[in-house]
Amino acid sequence: MFTGLIREIATVKSYQNNILTIQSKHPAKLGDSIAINGVCLTVIKVNSDGFDLELADETRSIIDESKISGKVHMEPAMMMNDRFEGHIVQGHVDCVGTVTQIIPRENATDFIITVDKKYIAHIIPKGSITIDGISLTVNDVGVDSFRLTIIPHTLKETLMKNYKVGTKLNIETDVFARYIDHILAHRSAKKSMSWDEIDNMQMTY
Repeated sequence: MFTGLIREIATVKSYQNNILTIQSKHPAKLGDSIAINGVCLTVIKVNSDGFDLELADETRSIIDESKISGKVHMEPAMMMNDRFEGHIVQGHVDCVGTVTQIIPRENATDFIITVDKKYIAHIIPKGSITIDGISLTVNDVGVDSFRLTIIPHTLKETLMKNYKVGTKLNIETDVFARYIDHILAHRSAKKSMSWDEIDNMQMTY
C-alpha cells in the first residue's frame, strides 16, 4: 500500500525487455514494492545507484509506456510503523487519462482530465484520486472528465509543473468506490452475499 505522497523524483536509466532501471537515492531492497508514476512494481535487482523493476504484460497493457521514461515520481510502499498521510493508494493503475485543459487561478491551477466514461463512476467529487502516483482530491466530476485544483507547492514538488494539454496520465481511482461498485454489481446478480464472499472479493484487489 502507498500514500500517494511522492518521496523522490527519480530518473529512468533504461527500459528494455520489460526491465525498468531506475536511478534513485532510495535504499531499495530485493523484493521491495515501489511505485513509479503510480505503478506498483517489484525490485528484482539492486544497483549501486538505484534498482531494477520488472513490468508484467498486464501492467504494460494498461499504462502508457511513455510514462516510464525521463523523470518519474517514486514512492516506496508504506511500512507498518509509518505515519499514515495522503490517501489509500494501491499502485494499481485503472486507466490512462489525458490533460485537456490547464486553467491558472489566483493561487492554484485547475487541471481538467478526460478518461473513458466507464471509469467516471469510480471518481467521486471531493474523493481521492491518484495521478501518476500523486494522491489528490477531486473537485468536480463530469460525464467523461474531472477537475483537480493544484496548489503551488504540489506543482513545485512534482512533475505536474511540466504537464501540458495532451499529457497522458496513469490514473488510479478511489479504492472504496471500486469496492462498493463491485459489491453492488454482484448483489444485483444474487439475492444476498455472505461476509465470506465480500471478504474474498476484497482480497482480490
